[in-house]
Amino acid sequence: MTNRISLKSVNLHYASVGFSERSLKSMLASLATLKGGGKKIVDIHALKDVSLDIGPGERVGLLGHNGAGKSTFLKMVAGLYPISSGKRVVEGTVRSLFDLSLGFEPDATGRENILYRGLLLGLSPKFMRSIEEEVVAFADIGEFIDYPIKTYSAGMQVRLAFAISTAVGGDILLLDEVIGAGDANFMGKARKRILDLVEQAEILVLASHDFATLRSICARGIVFHHGEIIFDGDMPRAISKYKTVNGLVA
Repeated sequence: MTNRISLKSVNLHYASVGFSERSLKSMLASLATLKGGGKKIVDIHALKDVSLDIGPGERVGLLGHNGAGKSTFLKMVAGLYPISSGKRVVEGTVRSLFDLSLGFEPDATGRENILYRGLLLGLSPKFMRSIEEEVVAFADIGEFIDYPIKTYSAGMQVRLAFAISTAVGGDILLLDEVIGAGDANFMGKARKRILDLVEQAEILVLASHDFATLRSICARGIVFHHGEIIFDGDMPRAISKYKTVNGLVA
């Protein structure tokens, strides 16, 4: 099987209430207001008629203003967001680095959460047990590994999640921005591990505002603007297009 991403006329919509509200309570309150004659629910057209093909060996960078659709695109490719119409084909093992806190059980220990998160990533309990000590050593959070996650600082949670999520690579690697994961020593380890995963992956899709990183890693650039792809070509011209569209150059 050839590793690939193939999208044909993909559209993705959000319900505006569900997209804007951050809690179930606030969503229910909004729905109650709507029933009482408040503003109408409007769908947000997050991805608009997206068509592209990415094949083995490609290193693709995504550019766009905040809210342009980069993160939504990555989550759609990963299968986290269902498409509204069109065709999505993704062949190969997908590994993604975003939403690092996803899958943690607050009342369980860090060690228990290594297993839980591994299962969420589609890995077997036997495999997770085999890499547990490697994950613990990489996260480097000391005795807290045997404490409940709810006692962790935000930085400790990110470090443990990063250690778990990057313990094994995949055919298709999806990255969303640079991950801040603690002190300088840990960040050095994190960057090295990401570069190792990039090297091992057959396909890389990276969303970033860091032009230097995009230039150094990616040959192909895709520019999103309000959910649409407005450029797909070599990275230097993609960066130029992004700057022009967003008023960063004359």
